[in-house]
Amino acid sequence: MRALVFGVEPEAATPPDDAGRLARNLAATPMDLREVDAPSLPGDDWMVLRTRLCGICGSDTKQVMMDFEDDGDNAMTALISFPQVLGHEVVASVESAGSAVTGLHAGQRVLLYPSLGCGPRGIDPACPACAAGDFSLCHHFTDGRLSAGIHTGNSADATGGFAEFLPAHRSMVFPVPDDVTDEVAVLADPFSVALHAVTRNPPPADGVVVVYGAGALGLSTLAVLAALFPSVHVAAVARWEAQTRLATGLGAEVVGAEDPLSVVEELSGWSGGRLHRPWGGLPFAHPGGVDVVYDTVGSAETMEVAIRLLASRGTLAQMGVSSPARFEWTPWYFKELRLVGSNAFGIEEADGRRRHAFEHYFGLVEDGRVDLRSMLTHTFPLEEWRSAFGVLADQAGSGAVKVAFDLR
Repeated sequence: MRALVFGVEPEAATPPDDAGRLARNLAATPMDLREVDAPSLPGDDWMVLRTRLCGICGSDTKQVMMDFEDDGDNAMTALISFPQVLGHEVVASVESAGSAVTGLHAGQRVLLYPSLGCGPRGIDPACPACAAGDFSLCHHFTDGRLSAGIHTGNSADATGGFAEFLPAHRSMVFPVPDDVTDEVAVLADPFSVALHAVTRNPPPADGVVVVYGAGALGLSTLAVLAALFPSVHVAAVARWEAQTRLATGLGAEVVGAEDPLSVVEELSGWSGGRLHRPWGGLPFAHPGGVDVVYDTVGSAETMEVAIRLLASRGTLAQMGVSSPARFEWTPWYFKELRLVGSNAFGIEEADGRRRHAFEHYFGLVEDGRVDLRSMLTHTFPLEEWRSAFGVLADQAGSGAVKVAFDLR
C-alpha cells in the first residue's frame, strides 16, 4: 500500500528562495510517500480499515514541519516508536476483520478513536484510567502487544491514516450515521478534544471566557460553548482572516493575536477587568474579568497573556502544546489561578449523559446544534502531501483551517 512514512530519508525538495521557516523545514522533513506492507493484525479482535478522509491534526503539523525548539527533553518521547505513519483523524470503511470482531460489516463507514489503551494492547484487567473511560491516560502505553505509542500514528505497530489502509482494534471503531457525511465525521476528533476540555473545566453560568487560538481546536471549542453553554460571554483570539470570519460566525467577540499588549488591553476592557502596569512587561488585570481561558495554542506567550487576564481563582485550561520558553508567571500564584492540562478525550458527560465523545458529537450534529462544515477548508490526495502541509505553513495566504487527505 502507499503510505507517508515519517522517520525515513526523504526525496530532496528545494524551497523557494523567499520561503519562511516552516516551508524550509517542510522541504527537509524526514517523511516520504513509500510502498509498504499492508497492515498485519495484532489479534483476532483487530480489523483493517480503508482510509476515506484523514484530517491533519496540529500535532501532525508540528511534527512534519519540525515546528519545535529545544525539545530534546520532551517527556512524551518515552511513549512513542518509529518509523511512523501519522494520521489519527480518520474516516474509513471496514476492509476486513478478525474472527472476534462483531457488530460491523465489510464496507461500513466508521470513525477511528485513536487511543492505544489497555483494550488495543490486550491488557486485562484494564488499568484504573481505562476502566474509568479516561483512555488517553492509560498506564500501559509502552506495554502489551503493541510497540510504544499513545495513539494511532505514533506507534510503529499502529499505523495511521496517512496511508491507504490502517489497523484498528474493535474498541477503536465507531460507526458513522448514514446522514453524516465524511466531511462532517472527520471533524469529530478536534470537536471531542474541545468537548473534553470544556466539560471537565466548565464556565460558570453567565460567565466570561476566552478561547485563545481560532484554528480547528479553537473553533471546535467555540462550537462546544455555543451548544452547551449558550449564556456564556465568549471572546476568541484569532491570527488569520479566515479564522476571524469563522469565529465570528460562531458568536465570539474576536481580537487579533499579533500583539500581546493589545490582546491584554482589549480583552481586559471587554471583560471589565482593571489593568495595572508594572515596571516592565505586560499589564495585568486585578480584579480580572475572565473566568476561564481555553488555550488551544499553549505557548509561553499565550499562557502569560491568559494568566494576566484571568479573574482571581480563575481557570486556564491548556489544550495546546508548544515549545517551552520562559514567561513571567507571578499572577498565577498571586491570583490563586488554576492551571489545568487537557489531554485528548474519552467517555465524557454532557447534557446530563455520559457516553463517548464521538457519540456526543454525532448527536449534536444530528440535532442541528453543531455545524463545523466550513472548518474543513482544503482536501488533497495523498501524493500531494507537500501541498497539503504547504497551505498550513501559509495560513495567512491560503486561508487553511482544517486540511485533510482524501483517499476516496
